[in-house]
Amino acid sequence: MGVYPGTADVDGKANLPLGILYGVAAGALWGTVFVAPALGSDFTGLQLAAGRYLVYGLISAVLLIPRWPQLRTWLDRTHVRALVGLSLLANIVYYVALATAVQWGGVAMASLVIGFLPVAVTIVGSRAVGAVPLRRLMPSLLFSAIAIGCIGWQALTGGGAFEWRRVVGFLCAVTALVSWTIYALRNARWLHRLPHVSAHDWNLLTGLVTGALSLLLVPAALYFDSTQHSVGAWTRFAAISAGMAVFASILGNSFWNRMSRMLPLTLVGQMILFETLFALLYGFAWESRLPVLTEWVAMACVATSVVLCLHAHRR
Repeated sequence: MGVYPGTADVDGKANLPLGILYGVAAGALWGTVFVAPALGSDFTGLQLAAGRYLVYGLISAVLLIPRWPQLRTWLDRTHVRALVGLSLLANIVYYVALATAVQWGGVAMASLVIGFLPVAVTIVGSRAVGAVPLRRLMPSLLFSAIAIGCIGWQALTGGGAFEWRRVVGFLCAVTALVSWTIYALRNARWLHRLPHVSAHDWNLLTGLVTGALSLLLVPAALYFDSTQHSVGAWTRFAAISAGMAVFASILGNSFWNRMSRMLPLTLVGQMILFETLFALLYGFAWESRLPVLTEWVAMACVATSVVLCLHAHRR
């Protein structure tokens, strides 16, 4: 994912139709990361995260080469420590948990839980100066609670018997949601402290640090997987990793940053909903099925919750 609303540069011109189009494009690209664990189901979430972020770090390093003389004039240990924490929250912890949630609980369940990001960030940030009072968010929270109940029921039963594997998948999805929510707020604070740093450069620095951290994942990723993979399987794994790095981490973030310059801040956060919708579309297509009743209700409640959250901000 990219920079949360309020953190990107706003030097571009307002263009609502084009901005929404960029938001849709970002959501379409980000939605692919929910299907990737299903495509690489014979690999663990740890391996998928390591592969994706190794490639992401390499690409970020190449793109940072011409920018490095300028960046090194202000980058110090404090910033590096911040980037390490942000990289763990937004990438390593987030995607390991998300990939495990998809493999154990299904694409639909994982994407619906992550669909609460706009509301979750708003709630956590509601104590900030100038934030919307929590009482005005109660209608949004009500629909969030209904959706969580539907998702939780589907995760517990899978439409049939109780399955511990689906419960663990649901908990992993919640872990991913919490991790990225904390990242969004901390990342916003850091970019506010560094107005001279563009969102693009900060994203690339985060990618560079993430790539370095993913090197530490490689031994654990190999140790905890006793499966013997064929050459063809490793080739498929490399293609999945490169695809996620290029399309989701590089292009998706680029579209998101362009959108952030064109749309009002109250609208930017709600664009995350497109990621959820595309993830659901890809997931149902992959599983060759239509949503069940609880999933229909959950999707409607997630969308309603986000719209009500937006309405509370506009008021």
